[in-house]
Amino acid sequence: MSREKYVFNTNTLQYEKIAKNWKRRFFIVFGLISAILICSVGLYLVAYTIIPTPKELAMKRELTQMEYQFAHFSSDFDKMAIHLNNLQSKDAEVHRVIFGIDPIDASIWEGGTGGSENNYLSTIKNSDEFIKSTQDRVENLNYKLQLQERSLDTILHLAKQREKKLLSIPSIKPVREDKLKRKIGSMSGYGYRIHPVHKVKKLHKGIDFTAPRGTAIQATGNGKVIRVQNKKRGYGKNIIIDHGFGYTTLYAHLDEIDVKVGDIVAKSQKIGIIGSTGTSTAPHLHYEVRINKKQVNPIDYCMDGLTPEEYQELVRRASIENQSFDY
Repeated sequence: MSREKYVFNTNTLQYEKIAKNWKRRFFIVFGLISAILICSVGLYLVAYTIIPTPKELAMKRELTQMEYQFAHFSSDFDKMAIHLNNLQSKDAEVHRVIFGIDPIDASIWEGGTGGSENNYLSTIKNSDEFIKSTQDRVENLNYKLQLQERSLDTILHLAKQREKKLLSIPSIKPVREDKLKRKIGSMSGYGYRIHPVHKVKKLHKGIDFTAPRGTAIQATGNGKVIRVQNKKRGYGKNIIIDHGFGYTTLYAHLDEIDVKVGDIVAKSQKIGIIGSTGTSTAPHLHYEVRINKKQVNPIDYCMDGLTPEEYQELVRRASIENQSFDY
């Protein structure tokens, strides 16, 4: 049962019942509800602004971790850049010292995409700037890595060419030293020597290695057989091998030949045996080294298995004027 309200009327000196005003009551209730809503919204906004939610706390922790990672990445970028520059310096030394060619030009090396400031943490507030800065740095490192990769490919190619050249250039004696008839010091070397028949000095264009008949003769470098002859005079049975790079070698006065024209031979491969065919006075091998078809002193290409002192002694003995075994 609703309570009724009365008010004292001074004119009639009586209490009179107050009539119910629904409109007024509506506005009172509406005003109360509005005040409650406004207060609630205000409190929510204050709480939302000042007091972080669990989700916000998690995001803040994640952001802190990302800042740490970004700082770590920045440090890694710096280290990578330093290592890459050191690698480029070593690359330049290899090009210049070993292969004698120009290294990567400094202007090309430094001509990559952009660079950036090192203070990455200060740019995290501006994600677009940070991402662009990081992207520029990655592109710069990638540019230099591509340059270095091409440079290393060049070095590898040059190294393979150098290896091929080293294997091809005559560099060992055509007769194993343990198979020689006497000590290698008894050889007849390159230069003017006494002719074995006419007893006059004549230019001897190779080295004579004395060894028993039938001793194996080896190719002094990788190459291709371009000539096989059997002459009654002169070089007798002889072989010429083309080693490439302008080098050829001749092996003369053989008793037997184990290769034919067109054969590809490897360094130290047996190509025949020692004899005394052609103009020869005793079993031996006449060996010549030619560069661009011109004979040079073979002693410069007989360096296998010798210490510097032994090689100098070999050169000294080969330079002694004596009688050659052929002409």
